[in-house]
Amino acid sequence: MSRKSISTLAVSLLALATSIGAAQAQTSVTFWHSFNGASGEALDEIITKYQAQNPDVVIAAEYVGNYNDIVARLQAAIPANRGPDAVILEVTRYGLFADAGVLADLTPYFDADPLKDELYDYAREIGVIGDKAYIVPFNSSTPVLYYNKAIFEQAGIEGEPALGTFDEILTAAQTVNDALSADGISGIAAPGQFARWGLVMANDSDLIDAMSGEILLDAPNTIEAYEWMASLVHEHQVASADGVTEEDNGRDAFLAGRVGMMFNSTGNYVGAREAIGDDLGVLPMPCNKVCSVPIGGAGIGIMATAAQDVQDAAYDFVSYAASAEANAIWFAATGYLPINRNSAEQPVAAQALASQPGIDVAINSLPNAHGRARTPVVTWMRTTEYDMWQAMALGQREVEETMVQFAADTRAEEAR
Repeated sequence: MSRKSISTLAVSLLALATSIGAAQAQTSVTFWHSFNGASGEALDEIITKYQAQNPDVVIAAEYVGNYNDIVARLQAAIPANRGPDAVILEVTRYGLFADAGVLADLTPYFDADPLKDELYDYAREIGVIGDKAYIVPFNSSTPVLYYNKAIFEQAGIEGEPALGTFDEILTAAQTVNDALSADGISGIAAPGQFARWGLVMANDSDLIDAMSGEILLDAPNTIEAYEWMASLVHEHQVASADGVTEEDNGRDAFLAGRVGMMFNSTGNYVGAREAIGDDLGVLPMPCNKVCSVPIGGAGIGIMATAAQDVQDAAYDFVSYAASAEANAIWFAATGYLPINRNSAEQPVAAQALASQPGIDVAINSLPNAHGRARTPVVTWMRTTEYDMWQAMALGQREVEETMVQFAADTRAEEAR
């Protein structure tokens, strides 16, 4: 072999060794999330952009299921030491894991991160319990009221409808039902749990007080709101019972043009717009007694068991995901709220605001938006509430009796 060939071979081997060394130096972050479809594609775009800027980090993202699925899988994985490094956690459920010491305290990262000054006040607040930050918000939402303009017009409701109180919503639902039920169209979808929480807040109450932790399930205004919600199904029959037993049924029926209106997350905006087009109307949640809406969605937490270099890499990705660049991509693709004050200045977000009527309704509701309780008992309460709601909405149990017992059971669970 010639001297030149030997030299070329040596250079090639050195390049290969350098390449292998770089690959070995990469830090891998296993990330569990709950996004598929268009949301999953938007998350993939964000991850791709991050990795292009940070080739030494690999974000190994895995779709696990919905928020409930993530909680269940995480609870099963932790004892076996098979959990992820980072995980999406719904904003009322992460307290369960923070209390158990499963989540890393992100306060030192967050305090040193210039990002904190870019976030809206609500986005800085919802990840904090006591004086510690456990999640950084990623997908934030409020419920809004969607309606189908074409269905309303067919039912004889002209122009933008008045849907600011419970009575006005019921009247509109009855009008649609009376006019179009023979065609298989119902007035309203049974409200899902996020919307139920919002309707209780609109009736000047709460399920659990966000600041004091007081259980308010049996407060008079809470009971009154549940009585109204249950009446949509059992008494007035303007909402289908199958949307009670399976909440996605109501949403799917609305998207298929078989329901006049629904309460749902702003995160459903893009899907609703694609399904209904220009006939989609979006209004704020009703202000029945007060104007108050809950902040929903989720944030990203980091597992305390992850190695320090993995935690460092994971937070770097979390910070990028909340940046104006990434958040604008997410907002435009999904309709979830901007969490970063500078997101709207990004071209993709500005285009979405200009071209998608109604995508700003939730943003305009932010002055009335509030974080919700996230103490450990909230996870138990939310799981149990589904069964309580079903019994009330289907007329199997009286509302006041059910809510009084539910409140007592929740207090007992909290005391354990």
